[in-house]
Amino acid sequence: MSGGRPARVMPPRRRLPTRRAALPILPFLLSGLLAPAGNARAQPAPIRVGSKNFTEQFVVAEIYAQALEAAGARVERRLNLGGTLIAQRALESGQIDLYPEYTGTALTVVLRRPVEPGAGADRPALLRRLREFYERQFGATWLDPSGIDNGNVLLVRPALAQRLGLRTLSDLAAVSAGLTLAAGNEFADRADGLPGLERVYGMRFAYFRQFAALGLRYAALRHGQADVVNGYATDWQIAADGLLALEDDRHLFPPYDLAPVVRLDALARFPPLRGRLDAVNARLDTAGMRALNRAVEYDGDEPADVARRFLREQGLTRERGN
Repeated sequence: MSGGRPARVMPPRRRLPTRRAALPILPFLLSGLLAPAGNARAQPAPIRVGSKNFTEQFVVAEIYAQALEAAGARVERRLNLGGTLIAQRALESGQIDLYPEYTGTALTVVLRRPVEPGAGADRPALLRRLREFYERQFGATWLDPSGIDNGNVLLVRPALAQRLGLRTLSDLAAVSAGLTLAAGNEFADRADGLPGLERVYGMRFAYFRQFAALGLRYAALRHGQADVVNGYATDWQIAADGLLALEDDRHLFPPYDLAPVVRLDALARFPPLRGRLDAVNARLDTAGMRALNRAVEYDGDEPADVARRFLREQGLTRERGN
């Protein structure tokens, strides 16, 4: 945008896959787990914590793993598995005991249910539906969600919102014919992308610019090459650039509430697991997740260090030796 802040050029100190990047399947998923040699006094099986393959998943999975270790669990990390279906298969097969998942992702990818208008209006009903399905089909369940909703959002600069009186997507629909939208390549065809915006809100933009990389969308907004950008609610750029997320007042987008998906046998094997992760989730929220993502993607901190700092600040763990 004219007169806007320059694009950030500081790279992270280490290259990490960021949000929703595709990576190869880890080798252990291609082979069976090695059973330990028979030992009547062997330790209980560890709690195996997995994650998908982007920053937020690394951080939250580390938070879960370290919180469980602080509660006395022996934990194995199996992070950076890949996409949703890879993580789901690992959970079903017992190669992991838990991983962070999003309600909207489970609805559309695992249950393969279409996105319908109003899908985000009744979060408790969606959670009950997921719990029933997972317990019946997979021998797993959903713990109580965190305060993180990493759902789709449409974002604008505050100056544009003030000039056009924008607060909701209905407000945006009334002026969309004169604006440019920047979004990912898949947004043109998704049910909760352009087709959904047109069907639910009657929204039609003057121009649609496609950027596969999320950072390029924010750069386009920053430099005035777009008026509206599609992002995820926990993107650190939202707070860094002071952007306004418009309210989805007709509930087109399903909620993407983050919660641990856990195998039932793991809950039985380590009873403190539920309470420990409930305590963690009570302290996680969308705004805080933006800051945690920024610490990794912009500041270059290690996810494990970010998780350790979060738990310490929240009083959920102690430094060793204390």
